[in-house]
Amino acid sequence: MTIGICNDHAGVAYKFRLVKYLESQGYQVVNFGTDTEVSVDYPDFAHALASAVEKGEVDLGIALCGTGNGMAITLNKHQGVRAGLAWASEIGRLVKAHNNANVLVLPARFISWQMARRIVNTWLTTPFEGGRHQRRIDKMPV
Repeated sequence: MTIGICNDHAGVAYKFRLVKYLESQGYQVVNFGTDTEVSVDYPDFAHALASAVEKGEVDLGIALCGTGNGMAITLNKHQGVRAGLAWASEIGRLVKAHNNANVLVLPARFISWQMARRIVNTWLTTPFEGGRHQRRIDKMPV
């Protein structure tokens, strides 16, 4: 499985740790940057990841920024993306089980590294429940 990952300056440290961790678990990771803590505009990186998800160039995506909100808002402008913001493992489980989120967004300034890793693991291993949740997802596009 290939996972795309993007971030702004607030998510650099966790991004590098997540890339190393995910690769150790057998995932292929595509880095959509940024790779420094120099201030950048998060939409530039979110759009690159979202396009890769929509084109099938990556199977899933992970995005990090300070609060996660800017990334989530930008990612969800793309019709082929369902980005879910998670700050706890249970939220990570639910965005996959109920929303079939194909991008997980993490608020790097508000969670610990251990929590970030736990959320990612939970999200990656949770199956989508389908059923009534699929019916709701089908109603999302405008």
